[in-house]
Amino acid sequence: MAEPTFYLISGLGADERIFRNLTLRGRVQYLPWLPPESADESLPHYAERMARAVPEGQPCWLVGVSFGGTVALEIARRRPLARAVLVSSIPDADCLPWLLRLIRAVRADRWLPPQLLRVMPRVGQWYFGVENGEEYALFRDILQKLDPAYTRWAVRSLLHWDSRGVPGSIQILGTADRVFPPGPTPVQYLIPGGTHFMILSRAAEISRILNGLAEDVRAR
Repeated sequence: MAEPTFYLISGLGADERIFRNLTLRGRVQYLPWLPPESADESLPHYAERMARAVPEGQPCWLVGVSFGGTVALEIARRRPLARAVLVSSIPDADCLPWLLRLIRAVRADRWLPPQLLRVMPRVGQWYFGVENGEEYALFRDILQKLDPAYTRWAVRSLLHWDSRGVPGSIQILGTADRVFPPGPTPVQYLIPGGTHFMILSRAAEISRILNGLAEDVRAR
């Protein structure tokens, strides 16, 4: 049987460096973010463009972190043999936490400057659960390189996501995630103490889960 294929999709504004501590057994390809065609590009249309990098008819794993999980699910709508794994993400819009619902209700995404965290990196460090040292250095670099237009588009796309009919997924969530805290919806893999940035700090555990999922499928 062919080795598993993993397509990795990073979180909002991040790049492939957040996956550098993963050790996956199989073919691994990072899907870079595409610039939105316009401020009004729909998420389904955007996902259609992202999906062009995933061959139709190819069994694979779409591993999405945070907003990357949302895009992974939208790609999975278009690639029926792909299975979405959500790391520090949510399986549908009903799982948006209260803070993001509040931002949506008061339309704060329309007036809050997307680059706000650039001048408040320590607040972002706390919110995302970033450890000091190498992790914080990477986090600061990601913040400095955030594209305001892309960030505003992505936040709006998440807050107004129509998730009706998305395929099933496998969720890996940390118990200390402040962005997407565990709620009443069952989570397949709950990592004690894991934060929103655990793709780096808990990469060994996440690697074991991903490799185990792929092995289970190959063994069937």
